[in-house]
Amino acid sequence: MRIGVMGGKGSFSEEAGRTYAKKWLKSKKNTLDYLVSAENVLSGLEKGEIDIGIFPIENSNGGIVIEAVYAMAKHNFSIKKIFEIDVHHNLLVKKGISASQLKTIVSHDQAIKQCRMYLRRKWPDAKIEAYSDTAVAAKDLAEGKLPSSVAVIASRNAAQAYKLDILEESIQDLKFNYTSFIAAEKLR
Repeated sequence: MRIGVMGGKGSFSEEAGRTYAKKWLKSKKNTLDYLVSAENVLSGLEKGEIDIGIFPIENSNGGIVIEAVYAMAKHNFSIKKIFEIDVHHNLLVKKGISASQLKTIVSHDQAIKQCRMYLRRKWPDAKIEAYSDTAVAAKDLAEGKLPSSVAVIASRNAAQAYKLDILEESIQDLKFNYTSFIAAEKLR
């Protein structure tokens, strides 16, 4: 089974894809395709490039994932399962970078929404910028596509995948921060 996820390696969508495969798929031979956007996931599903599409639809704190709603309006698909995972955001930096060196914080808009009170309280002077994906932002920071003065809001898995330091853990505003994901399949 080919599972397409709305995110890069180390994204929460990757975690959701792995959770879905472990709990609800009989086949142990599953591969993940990192498609980054809901549009790419649903387009890939319609074209038959993937068997299952996984993307977030709503978060208990950040609300509806607008990007997913727009993509869903443009595509035909069947919902196989709606499930949720507990999301813990972390502030990631390049090795050796301290808080005093940071000027900008980037992440997916949904992650920023889930950490907005933390950002106001701890980083009132930092520039906050939306990015296509939490894991893509982490990858770009690690590869030097973003300056060292940037921190990224992303998962612990992203920190490990891209060898970034976790400056602060569990920075989401709510202790219990659940995101609902859709497991979609092609209409038959």
